[in-house]
Amino acid sequence: MKYRKLGNTDLNVSVICLGSMTWGEQNSENEAHEQIEYALSKGVNFVDTAEMYAVPPDPKTQGLTEKYIGSWFSKSKRRDEVILATKVIGPGQWANWIRDGKTRFNKKHIGMAIDSSLERLQTDYVDLYQLHWPDRNSNEFGARQFVYKEEEEMTPIVETLGVIKDLLQSGKIRHYGLSNETAWGVMTFLRLADEMNMPRPVSIQNNYNLLNRSYEIHLAEVSIRENIGLLSYFALACGILTGKYLNGNRPEGARLTLTDRYFRYLTPELDKIVSKYVEVAKKHNLNPAQMALAFSNQQAFLTSTIIGATKMNQLKFNIESIDVELSDEVNQDIEKIHDQHPNPRP
Repeated sequence: MKYRKLGNTDLNVSVICLGSMTWGEQNSENEAHEQIEYALSKGVNFVDTAEMYAVPPDPKTQGLTEKYIGSWFSKSKRRDEVILATKVIGPGQWANWIRDGKTRFNKKHIGMAIDSSLERLQTDYVDLYQLHWPDRNSNEFGARQFVYKEEEEMTPIVETLGVIKDLLQSGKIRHYGLSNETAWGVMTFLRLADEMNMPRPVSIQNNYNLLNRSYEIHLAEVSIRENIGLLSYFALACGILTGKYLNGNRPEGARLTLTDRYFRYLTPELDKIVSKYVEVAKKHNLNPAQMALAFSNQQAFLTSTIIGATKMNQLKFNIESIDVELSDEVNQDIEKIHDQHPNPRP
C-alpha cells in the first residue's frame, strides 16, 4: 500500500480508501465486517462513511452503514487501526427525514449529527468530519452551471467554522474536510479559518474520474497550493468504467441494475466514450477498472481514491490497483479521448 499525508496533519492515509455506502443496502453487516478486515490486511487504513448512508438514501437504511462500522469496532477492538471519516448532510431533499429536514450547518444541527454518528459508530471521536455538501446554493454534485438566487437561506460559513472549532476543542473530531465543494467555497473556508485562528480544512471529497475531470479546471490548483488534497469518489463512475454495462448489459445485482438513481450514467453517448477507454485498457493489457483507478491514484492533487465494492473479488481487484502504474503511452491515449470528449458526465 502507498500512503500520503492528510493535508497538513500528522496522519498518513492509504491512497486507497475503503468506501462504505453500499453497506446496509447491497451488503450485509457480516459482509461489511469482512470488507473492513480484508482491506486492513492489505494496508488500507482509511474508511469513509456518512450519516446518510446506505445509498440510495432511504429512511429504513439511513445510519446502518455507521452502525455496521460501530459493531465491527465493538467486536474487533481495533478502532485505533482505522482513520475514520464520516459526513454531516447539508440542507436539501437528499435525505429530508434526517432531523426532520433540519440539516443546516449550525451549532444545533451539527451538534445533533455528530452525537448521533458517534453513537452509531461506537467511538468517542472521528478522525475526519466532512460537510457533505454546501449549506448554500451552489453547483454541487458536478452541476455544470451555478444558478444564482438573489434570496436564499444559508448558514454563514463563519458560523459553521465556529461550530467546527468547538468540536475540535472538545475532541469529538480530530480534523475536518469539505465535500462536493467549489473553488469559491474552499478558498472561503481557508481564508476564514485563518482569520479565526483555527485549523484549516484538510481535504475535499469530490467526484473525479475519467468521465468527469472538472476538478482539474479550478480545484486541482487549490489542492496543491493550499495543501488540501482530493478524496476522489465515483472513480469508476458508478461502475460504468469497468465496461460491464456496455451494449445495454445490466449485470444481476449491480448498482445501476438495481436503481435508476444514476440513470445519467447510462446513455448511448457515454457508452461510446466508455468503450474507447475500455479499448485503451485492452490495447495495453490492462483491466479497465484498474486503469481507471490507477488514473485517479496517480494525480498529484489526490490524497486518496475511495473505492467501493459489493463483492469480495471486486474489493480485492480494486485494492490491487495501487500497484498499477500507467505508462506514458497509456496516459497519452487517455488524453486523446479526453481531448475529444472532455468531461461528458458531471
